[in-house]
Amino acid sequence: MDGLGAGEFALVALVFRVAIGITFASHGWAKRFSGGGLSGTAGWFDSIGMKPGTFHATTASTMEMATGVALALGFLTPFAGAGIVAIMIVAGWTVHRTNGFAIVGDGWEYTFVVAITAVAIAGFGPGDYSIDHAIGIADGLNGTTGWLIAGGLGIVAGIGHLTTFYRPNPPQPAEADI
Repeated sequence: MDGLGAGEFALVALVFRVAIGITFASHGWAKRFSGGGLSGTAGWFDSIGMKPGTFHATTASTMEMATGVALALGFLTPFAGAGIVAIMIVAGWTVHRTNGFAIVGDGWEYTFVVAITAVAIAGFGPGDYSIDHAIGIADGLNGTTGWLIAGGLGIVAGIGHLTTFYRPNPPQPAEADI
């Protein structure tokens, strides 16, 4: 079986990037504008140990929207991927890690799949229908360079963010212990 031709690959890359990027950006939009809005998200961030909550609600929503849109457009694709990886590491650690792997139990499956997808897109490149291609940088930022930027920088940024800001609340004693 023959592989994809250049035009077919460009179309597949475009559809994949846009679907993942817009989905990711919508998470940031929801943090800011849905439900309890930014103040509700800030309270939730405080409750999970990401303090100050207002700062984290603002930066998380902004970064999710910015990296999602950048990925969808194919703009600085490996760096958009790195931002997504970093955000997913923080979310996986602070919210999902104690729930096991499966998403049906609120585990870290989703954060893992989204992070790996961002690294994969950075590795195979944004394709011809991208800003990176239009400005002539797509070929220099894909392959090993792309996945190293997305994966390596994303991991370092995620761990750095956690070590700098994550301050979980101490466990509360159960009523039987009081």
